[in-house]
Amino acid sequence: MRSHPEGRPSEARSRLLNTATRLFYAEGIHAVGIDRIVSEAQVTRATLYRHFPGKEDLVLAYLNEADRIMRSQADGAVAAGLPPADTVRALSTSIAQGIRSPGFRGCAFLNAAAEYPDPESPARKAVLAHRRWFLETVTQLLTEVRETGAEPAARHFVMMRDGAMAAGCLFDPELVCETFLHGVERLVQVHAATGGIGPAGPGDTVGASARRPAPHTAPTPP
Repeated sequence: MRSHPEGRPSEARSRLLNTATRLFYAEGIHAVGIDRIVSEAQVTRATLYRHFPGKEDLVLAYLNEADRIMRSQADGAVAAGLPPADTVRALSTSIAQGIRSPGFRGCAFLNAAAEYPDPESPARKAVLAHRRWFLETVTQLLTEVRETGAEPAARHFVMMRDGAMAAGCLFDPELVCETFLHGVERLVQVHAATGGIGPAGPGDTVGASARRPAPHTAPTPP
């Protein structure tokens, strides 16, 4: 990879990655060919291959950039120095802001996973690595709220986030975000009060009501 003399990526590489990011996210990775990217980035094929030896390298760079943005959101929530529960709320708020943004088309990683089902694919491995990091991050945040039950609470958070990301590009994003944020608030309250798992103890009305399944519904999968 060639870089600008001052250490910044070259203008051509930035144009290529920005163009690929826009097209991959809006239209799908497999739907966008190299010729289209080269044309819209206004570079030659030789320039593209100088920075990205193949399309797979460009796809991985796109996913790495999406990962960097998500990590920055998490770091920003933590850096605010809020109480642990408010840090979880801040992270969920940043997710909701993304869902409300113009051109939102779901989670880049879930979209990529649908296009790369092969578990040995580098793109699929990049998706799974990001997913592991996100779950571990949320687990750590919820551990700081209350250690007991942090792992299942984190899985519930991630599942709510995934549902909101999928629904946000299909339905009214304001309603989707309202539902997501309400769910996170309830999750944080129950987790802080009870740890969210295990049998209810005497007087544990919050935990008992939260754990009681609705009639005729299947339990939430792990």
